Amino acid sequence: MTISDLASTTMSTLIQAVQPADAAAMNAARTRQTQLTKPAGALGDLEELAVRLAGVFGTDRPHPRGVAVIVAAGDHGVAADGVSAYPAEVTPAMVANFLADTPAGPGGAAVNALARTVGARVYVMDAGVNADLPKHPALVRAARRRGTRNLRIEAAMTREETEALILAGAALARQAIANGADLLIPGEMGIGNTTPAAALTARLLGLDAAEVTGRGTGVDDDRLSHKVNVIREALARTDASDPLEVLAEFGGFEIAAMLGVMLQAAALRRAVILDGFVEGSAALVGVALAPALRDYLFPAGECAEAGHAAQLEFLNLSPMFRLGLRLGEGTGGVLAAPLLLSAAATLREMRTFAEAGIPT
Repeated sequence: MTISDLASTTMSTLIQAVQPADAAAMNAARTRQTQLTKPAGALGDLEELAVRLAGVFGTDRPHPRGVAVIVAAGDHGVAADGVSAYPAEVTPAMVANFLADTPAGPGGAAVNALARTVGARVYVMDAGVNADLPKHPALVRAARRRGTRNLRIEAAMTREETEALILAGAALARQAIANGADLLIPGEMGIGNTTPAAALTARLLGLDAAEVTGRGTGVDDDRLSHKVNVIREALARTDASDPLEVLAEFGGFEIAAMLGVMLQAAALRRAVILDGFVEGSAALVGVALAPALRDYLFPAGECAEAGHAAQLEFLNLSPMFRLGLRLGEGTGGVLAAPLLLSAAATLREMRTFAEAGIPT
């Protein structure tokens, strides 16, 4: 399937369509929470998650159902600078793994195994892999070029390429929603992609590269120091501050595609589950473009990657768990989906004291 098979929209239309969550539904949900058959606050963080879901879906009894993971894969020119412990050839190999036939079902990667466990559907996009990927009916082809340019020495993407991948992500999100998804999980695969994520985070939050740069695939101290210096060189190269310009200068094709998924999900009033650091960098760009996007973002866990905590603090969002995850692919998001579905179920299906005939 090619991205041209999917309906199109425009950047301005997409951004303008992101409106704040339904405040009236949230107020009604908070009132209902006080009447449910439980002590006040007894369900802990699930209660606030349920209220936020009420705002997303516009009802005090939200009923989200389908879960979709959209894994966008892309390569990065900066990987040639040795910022990762793994070679770029791993990216196309992992795309093949996402699509492989296995005895358990489609896909042999962690995200596939977890998605099967919770009943989520996995979509795979070639956002810009630097390889000749074999034909596969389940692979969505959206690449404009094979990998980004080296962000250390030049803009990673052109503005046109950036917007094209945002819209490609939005188109695939629309397809997932049409297929029944109410919870969307942007995921990614791309060797070296914690480097652009760190550069985006540093610029958008006004922080030094060392504060937001982590080990990614597990680099040693020397390579981590080198990675920080690469990002500092990139940041010194341009003073770009416009969100889309920053994304074009320092981002990646899969990051742009995930941003499109987030914006489209919010525009259609669906919840977005954030996986980790790379997804968080896309969310920072998205909130800079459309502040109301924050209302639709539900962070899964605080990942082990440096800088993720800073992203969540800036967005004023709390993670649902801390499991030390740093794989990507949308794995953390898949693990969080049952928590959100359960939070909505408590608000929707529990009886109030009055309904149960229990004196308060």
